[in-house]
Amino acid sequence: MNHTLNRRSLLRAGLGITGGLALLRAAPAGAAPGARGAGAPVSNAPERPWWELGLMSDPVMENQLLHFLAATYSAQADIGEVLDTAHRIVPGDDWSWPTEWVSTADRLRGMADASLTRNRRHSAGQALLRAANYYRAALIHHPDPAHPSVLETGRKAVIAYEQALVLLRMPATPVRIPYEGTTLPGYFFRSPHARGHAPLFIFHQGRDAWPEESKYVIDAALERGYHCLIVHAPGQGMAVREQHLAFRPDWEKVITPIIDFAVRIAGVDSRRIALGGWSMGGALVPRAAAFERRIKLLIPNPGVLDWGQSMFEQFNALFPELMPLLDTDPAAFDAAMAELMGQVFLYRWYMRDSMSKHGASSPSDLMFKLRAFTNVPVVHRIRCRTLVMDGTEEAYSSGQARKLFDALTCPKDYLLFTEEDTGLLHCQEAAQAVANHRMFDWVDEYL
Repeated sequence: MNHTLNRRSLLRAGLGITGGLALLRAAPAGAAPGARGAGAPVSNAPERPWWELGLMSDPVMENQLLHFLAATYSAQADIGEVLDTAHRIVPGDDWSWPTEWVSTADRLRGMADASLTRNRRHSAGQALLRAANYYRAALIHHPDPAHPSVLETGRKAVIAYEQALVLLRMPATPVRIPYEGTTLPGYFFRSPHARGHAPLFIFHQGRDAWPEESKYVIDAALERGYHCLIVHAPGQGMAVREQHLAFRPDWEKVITPIIDFAVRIAGVDSRRIALGGWSMGGALVPRAAAFERRIKLLIPNPGVLDWGQSMFEQFNALFPELMPLLDTDPAAFDAAMAELMGQVFLYRWYMRDSMSKHGASSPSDLMFKLRAFTNVPVVHRIRCRTLVMDGTEEAYSSGQARKLFDALTCPKDYLLFTEEDTGLLHCQEAAQAVANHRMFDWVDEYL
């Protein structure tokens, strides 16, 4: 999952761009979304679509809230817990989001401990699975990536998750994958339905979500007899928070060591490996497949041809007066961006978070680094069969999936989700059932 700045969602949330500065237009105090007093005239405004919950004033937080509500499908959240946490978050307080999610996670951690004292292992495991997810939720919108609480909360998430794996008897083993003098953390899931050498599904998330949050994909893969390997790659999860490994554009340097590790695992069929990348991962995995020939199936979700171009289009739409400074006067660009960051938490969060994950020293340095994330020069090298996934309400890399599909010269298929099947949002958010149904029908055919 990736939650980059998006003009459409900003405007829907009441963020107007005036003279290059974004101003929050707050709702009247005490007004509930959609509330109407007795005798009030009926509004002619179009009805809000189902995915715009109207619960958070920040459009990215709103989307992230939907992400964690959707985790109920894989038993990693409960609706009441998520909505209660969201209700406690104070608009305008930078630290309220992580504080309240950690509070919820700590409470569930306490419930699990109480159950364990009575040897109620399954209840404890279920609570820990949700607690781990809520610790991760705290970090998805944290105001200061360098704060000590980030590493502390990340480690709490890992501990809770690994305890849940044991208590719930999930078929997973923590692994450390050798990578350039260090190791990448991950988990290998052995399918209880596999017979002999079985296919392997490798996948990772994008800029924001952790791979564990895609439990719905893991569960579906295991049920179909596929082993699964998830990895905290550079720029993601604990790899960036504990080891300070940043995103890199030459993603084959990440995936090749992962496959080197995977093919040595007993029971893995090295001829049947699928690689999936969600959100920003949809830009990274095509690059890897251009150089790594052991991949049989490739699934970018959504597909992205040029991530750098997509990011620049969003920034040009948001800051048309500011962006020309990037190449002519980077210092002036940084000063103007610092002013914006001082005024609007959304910009402050995004820049600090992205600079941390990309190893950038300034906003201009981040933008220069983003330019290198393009598949245009290498897309012709991809040979494996590819499923390009997309949605009609794809908000974060709009149009990129079709561009990637058109540029591919390998065997390829295009899977578009629409309003009718409810999978139209970024990475089919809140439509995990239909996402698995359609994607794995394709995977089953070729893997």
